[in-house]
Amino acid sequence: MKKLELKFQNEEDKTVTITLDEPVEPADPALINAAMDAIIAANCFYSNGGDLVTKKEARIVERNVEEIQL
Repeated sequence: MKKLELKFQNEEDKTVTITLDEPVEPADPALINAAMDAIIAANCFYSNGGDLVTKKEARIVERNVEEIQL
């Protein structure tokens, strides 16, 4: 399953990650950048280290799980 990770720095300079399932592909960097700006401007997420203040990175992560029969 693929996930979109949006990583921010908070006021204490700690990384805060917001994860979204099943992102639209191909990813549009301009839309992601605008969404991250909107999240910071709206101050809509709580972080133990204070408000989200800057964008750090965005990435799509894919996790593959293979069960092993015992």
